[in-house]
Amino acid sequence: MNFQVTVLKILASYPDGFAVMEDLKRDMAILATSGRDWADRTRRLAARVPDLDIFSQGLVERISGGWRLTFKGREVLELMEARPAAPEPVQAPFVGEPPATILASAPVPPLPQPADRARRRERHERRREARERARANAS
Repeated sequence: MNFQVTVLKILASYPDGFAVMEDLKRDMAILATSGRDWADRTRRLAARVPDLDIFSQGLVERISGGWRLTFKGREVLELMEARPAAPEPVQAPFVGEPPATILASAPVPPLPQPADRARRRERHERRREARERARANAS
């Protein structure tokens, strides 16, 4: 699992991009134990920005007991998650048969379905409400 990509993804999931350390640690633990899919995904995203350093590049700020995703951090995350443009067809060499056109790309995963988006939105809303309750109880 790539720690820095995971931090960017976690912070982006919060409405204002800010999470206190307890929330970050909890979400990080959940993702770290969620299986190989998450580790593979963060590895692929990190490969798109090999010199990623979230603090020295100003992608994340440390403020008042937590971390906040900056505008620049959101831009870098969007760049990492952007789907590659449609591949250019590559001509196969002529070997006695008519030339064939080959697409040079990996298969594109399916887009999230509306139900996935609704579940994600509900999960974010539950997290936000839990944070608000925790903050109110701490006061």
